[in-house]
Amino acid sequence: MSKLDILRREWIDVVFAEKNKNYGAYQLRKSNGTNTTRALIIGSIVFLALFFAPKIYGLIKGSLEEEQQVEKAKEVIIAPPPPVNPETPPPPPVEPPPPKVDQVKMPPPIVKPDEQVRDEEPPTVEKLKEADPGQRDIKGDPTADIVIAAPVGEGPKREAAVAVDDNQVYDFVSIEKQPEFPGGLPKFYKYLSGAIKYPPMAQENNVQGKVFLSFVVEKDGKLTDITVTRGLGSGTDEEAIRVLKASPRWNPGIQNGKPVRVKYNINVNFTLN
Repeated sequence: MSKLDILRREWIDVVFAEKNKNYGAYQLRKSNGTNTTRALIIGSIVFLALFFAPKIYGLIKGSLEEEQQVEKAKEVIIAPPPPVNPETPPPPPVEPPPPKVDQVKMPPPIVKPDEQVRDEEPPTVEKLKEADPGQRDIKGDPTADIVIAAPVGEGPKREAAVAVDDNQVYDFVSIEKQPEFPGGLPKFYKYLSGAIKYPPMAQENNVQGKVFLSFVVEKDGKLTDITVTRGLGSGTDEEAIRVLKASPRWNPGIQNGKPVRVKYNINVNFTLN
């Protein structure tokens, strides 16, 4: 029974004996082998076509490129130029380059002491007619580099440095060297964060912001003339002034090598943590 093929035509006729063979199952079983073989052949053809399609495309593309290259390499026959008319005049000759001009080097003037010049008599009109009106030219190498001699003698002397007024207050921008807190601004703001005590009134009213101040850095580094340019109130202005007055001395500003008074602007930030 293991070798029994129920799809053979004889067995199908036995199964459907004395039955309606027009029923669909009989037709399906009867044409099963043909349909299976046909499907197998069609599937094999489609598979082979898809498998060999890239190779076929490459061969076709290569042949097309070869044909295009062969067409590019075709020999082109150029028509010969028209005959030259003997009556046509020849082109003008090429002008030669201009000759090099000799460089003229002026000899240095001869300077005589005042005593010799005073003793000499002024030249007469007759001597001037015979004299050479100018210095003679000395021909040099036309290929040499042109050197322009630098002026000799003393130039204009530098003006004396402007005297620095001891009591003048200089602007921070126009100063030669700005004043600076020892260690820079990061150290100064670190000092402010440790020295400021938040006013109780400002804490109760939740006052926060920046107090803008201006002051003068004296020649000895001390801060004076501390003024609030824009404040917050609630005791923050007074606290900012107190902290600046207690600040360590700054490095003074320098103008023309001397310490001077410099006006400085800064802001103190009050923030509730």
